[in-house]
Amino acid sequence: MEKRFYSISEVAGLLKISQSKLRFWEKEFRQLKPRRNEGGTRFYTADDMEVVKQIMFLVDQQKLTLDGARQRLSQKKDQVSKQQEMVERLKRVRAELRGLLRLMDESTTQ
Repeated sequence: MEKRFYSISEVAGLLKISQSKLRFWEKEFRQLKPRRNEGGTRFYTADDMEVVKQIMFLVDQQKLTLDGARQRLSQKKDQVSKQQEMVERLKRVRAELRGLLRLMDESTTQ
């Protein structure tokens, strides 16, 4: 069963991103608003984590500026999700192909 809420340290660990970057992106992207308890501790939902993944995709992989990423998130959330999914699928296919090549190489050397 999937957790309902994640702490900032859990999100940072799962997505391999620094906690400080998460805090910074909260200030920069209105789409990223984790819940907070009375003490101010952040709690991220699965939807919040999807927003972080989209921001990572736009900023880190697509090399957009923060302004560009903000615009893309506002205008075409579905398109960003589709692009992100396609990139992930292609990465999986590449990994599978590399595995097959490795198996072929191993079988020809024997």
